[in-house]
Amino acid sequence: MGPRETGRSRWLAWRAAMARVFLVSLLTLLAAPASTTAQERTLSFYNTHTDEHLTVTYRRGNEYIQEALAQINHILRDHYSGDERPIDPRLLDFLYDLLQKVGYHQEVLIISGYRSPKTNSMLHSRSRGVAEGSLHTQGCALDFRLPGVDTKKVWEIARSMKRGGCGYYRRSDFVQIDTGRVRSW
Repeated sequence: MGPRETGRSRWLAWRAAMARVFLVSLLTLLAAPASTTAQERTLSFYNTHTDEHLTVTYRRGNEYIQEALAQINHILRDHYSGDERPIDPRLLDFLYDLLQKVGYHQEVLIISGYRSPKTNSMLHSRSRGVAEGSLHTQGCALDFRLPGVDTKKVWEIARSMKRGGCGYYRRSDFVQIDTGRVRSW
């Protein structure tokens, strides 16, 4: 073997070794669990009517965690009747994304989550601010406030996201978001 062939053999051996290093690195990266902070979605709630607290990771990657959703359904239940209904996971994602935009990482104070049709009818008879066909009765709406954050600012950011309905209740100091059509009030 001449000097030229020896150089070429070494170069090919080096190139094959680098290809193996690259392949092993790629396979290791693909097999490793992804960063949990980028994939996990955690929410913290305080129900102002039942005095209950909940911090729960409700989603990992694209998978919703059923036990966590059941816990959320419970804390967001109708506090008048105790009735529960599944909360729309898109509502939770809307809330989570809104909290990220606002930079809020504490408990969300829940004013109203799910409302049974009977409770909604009773509240509608007492207040013009309660819609007769409220999305609360479908588990698709949430009334809340974020302590220390300007409620109007939260509403403006929620509106800009165009993910559903957004209501601002200045006198009562809370925001409503829902997964209905895009609208604001």
